[in-house]
Amino acid sequence: MPKINGNEIKPGFIVEHDGGLWAAVKVNHVKPGKGGAFAQVELKNLRDGRKLNERFRSEDKVERVELENKDQQFLYETDGRLVFMDSETYEQVEIDAELLGDRRAFLQDGMMATVNYFGEEPLNVTLPQKVRCKVVDTEPVQKGQTATSSFKPAILDNGVRIMIPPFIGPDEDIIVHTELMEYSERA
Repeated sequence: MPKINGNEIKPGFIVEHDGGLWAAVKVNHVKPGKGGAFAQVELKNLRDGRKLNERFRSEDKVERVELENKDQQFLYETDGRLVFMDSETYEQVEIDAELLGDRRAFLQDGMMATVNYFGEEPLNVTLPQKVRCKVVDTEPVQKGQTATSSFKPAILDNGVRIMIPPFIGPDEDIIVHTELMEYSERA
């Protein structure tokens, strides 16, 4: 694994620090009037979700870790574990459902997702950016309201509540942005 200087850390970098794997969430470079410059880094533990604020000076050396990304198919959920299958080797891997958090609702049977591995250990799951969902319940369409930019609440077929444009009615398919968890477009 390559070593980098502490001031080279950027958001999204995965580093090995204090015996754990951490993702850099926010990085703020500080140059005080007195003393040397440093990077104030907010880190998130990839295994247990803990957060940590750490200062790295330019002379500090940090191990940068590259994760291996594999596209895998979601099969099913059992006892709070998500089962994914490698479409090339047909090997199955179980991942804790808590890893996805609120995005878990957008995971659909047979969906392809990107699983991030550190060696043989799965650490994260990245869902497709946009997913098709059906509106189950919302307020009825009101005539003349389509020109306004106001949004109304809706419940999707996966139980997620989002805000949608007033011209969308029940039983319509929409595209939802999974990272932002908001309406993107009509399907």
